[in-house]
Amino acid sequence: MTADGPLLSARGVTRAFGGVTAVDVDELEVRPGSIVALIGPNGAGKTTFFNVLTGFERGDGGEWRFEGHDLTGKPAYAVARAGMVRTFQTARVFPRLTVLENVKLAAPDQRGERMFSALFPWRWREQDRQIEERAAEIIEWVGLGPKRTDYAGTLSGGQRKLLELARAVMASPRLLMLDEPMAGVNPALRQALLEKITELPGEGITVLFVEHDMDVVSSIADVVVCMAEGRIIAVGTPAEVAAEEAVVEAYLGRSHEDLRSIHPGGLDPTHEFVDGEDG
Repeated sequence: MTADGPLLSARGVTRAFGGVTAVDVDELEVRPGSIVALIGPNGAGKTTFFNVLTGFERGDGGEWRFEGHDLTGKPAYAVARAGMVRTFQTARVFPRLTVLENVKLAAPDQRGERMFSALFPWRWREQDRQIEERAAEIIEWVGLGPKRTDYAGTLSGGQRKLLELARAVMASPRLLMLDEPMAGVNPALRQALLEKITELPGEGITVLFVEHDMDVVSSIADVVVCMAEGRIIAVGTPAEVAAEEAVVEAYLGRSHEDLRSIHPGGLDPTHEFVDGEDG
């Protein structure tokens, strides 16, 4: 990747289930230091596209490169080690481990995980202390400090989202891919989560996230990519994409002319789309 080149680039990515094409993306580029929102109606293929790029599903065609390195068809663990880390629509935590233990697990290159080194604590004890300090800092950063020693299974849905964000940041990603980070988060925690996401580029972490709520998208995204029926149909700023006729038709099934009497500028940027599992 050159200094001014894309962090992530994907070309001709396809994924089909039987006779149904779920993903057919000609081109996607994510620039470093940006916050990019991936939007689209239910069944547009957003989560499937995420799954293919991050190795949780195999694509049928195409290629994708991260920092200039070919990650096409690589397994999930290899993608994460390369610096592309993702979260899920439903937060995945280890319920019988504490919040601190959950976050510590994500630290890369832990010497104590190697069979030989594990037999000699002096080889990894100092690193473990540093990892614990870093994990505690991140837990405070996401606002879970008082829950540090609580079991993850006792957290609310919104708190689990914050924990998953903390764990993802602990993995030191260069690209963080968030699948519906606001789903199931109550208003009290919603703003806190939004603020933390906007701070990530300042920490050297580029963000690509799936979202249905255009109010959220408009408030934090630099670039919006809209998918429909597996294809990318619009790319631009939140205002530009919201005004695209193809986007209006994909969401509402009505022509742009039909909507002028409702929203003269096109699609209302604060319109909240129907939430749900993406195909």
